[in-house]
Amino acid sequence: MLYLEPFTFNPFQENTYVIYNDEKQCWIVDPGMYSQTEVSLLFNYIESNSLKPESIINTHTHIDHILGINAIVAQYDIPFHFHEMDLPVLNNAPGSAALFGFEFKDIPNYNDFLKEQKGYKLGDDTIEIKFTPGHSPGSVVFYNAEGNWVIGGDVLFAGSIGRTDLPGGNHEELLTSIRNELFSLPDNTVVYPGHGPSTTIGHEKQTNPFFI
Repeated sequence: MLYLEPFTFNPFQENTYVIYNDEKQCWIVDPGMYSQTEVSLLFNYIESNSLKPESIINTHTHIDHILGINAIVAQYDIPFHFHEMDLPVLNNAPGSAALFGFEFKDIPNYNDFLKEQKGYKLGDDTIEIKFTPGHSPGSVVFYNAEGNWVIGGDVLFAGSIGRTDLPGGNHEELLTSIRNELFSLPDNTVVYPGHGPSTTIGHEKQTNPFFI
């Protein structure tokens, strides 16, 4: 069984998630810690719960979702993974940071790229990686059928969708991704987005203004 613990970090109010299993293995998703206080908050949670970080997995690599990666790698020496199509976004991170008034000089080193597939394993537990471009070229979401949830990054929000006016964004592509990859999930699937509160697939089908 996989479990989720959410955190909200940095001035963009970005949602970072810790996914962990009964064996205390964990992934860290979209680490957005910016201040030392935020870094300490995440590390204290991991250590007080005796979790064992295995890797960092990102839904995409916009600056607000990667601010804490270097701190985690320095602390735990674990790999960082994202979809290959988001590499240009990652490489532009220092420029994006400067544009938004953040200090961010060191692009994180990355390991193997995430592939859309079934059966990405944390111990005996599984998530499915779904390719959902549109907000960024390499956006993905992480779906756990057993737990009935999906970590949606900045693809689908409660009552909204991700912005598409940044480099590599495409509005129609994003709508297609949501229809094909998210709205095909069971209606009671809980969506944990990159910003804001959780929602469900069924609720967004019925009420999201971009689809009604």
